[in-house]
Amino acid sequence: MPLFALHCLDRPGTEDLRQATRPAHLDFVRSRADYRFGAYLKDEAGVMRGSLMAVEVADFAAARAFSAADPYVQAGLFERVEIHEWPVGIDAVPAS
Repeated sequence: MPLFALHCLDRPGTEDLRQATRPAHLDFVRSRADYRFGAYLKDEAGVMRGSLMAVEVADFAAARAFSAADPYVQAGLFERVEIHEWPVGIDAVPAS
């Protein structure tokens, strides 16, 4: 199955919402068999401002469904979510 990157940027002024929703978001991604890896993004001041996640799903529709089910999305944290298919590159580490 293809890998998809979810590049998510927070709405301005939502630092408290991110912190309040973070436990539910982490429970969500940890419970998903299609979640591969991810992390929060920080701005130059070191403040969390977004997320970058990789999911292994069948197609864009499934990647959008994953995103829609994320508690961060449901809480309205993100200003923008971009989803891109992410083909395995030359230097990719083989799956175990």
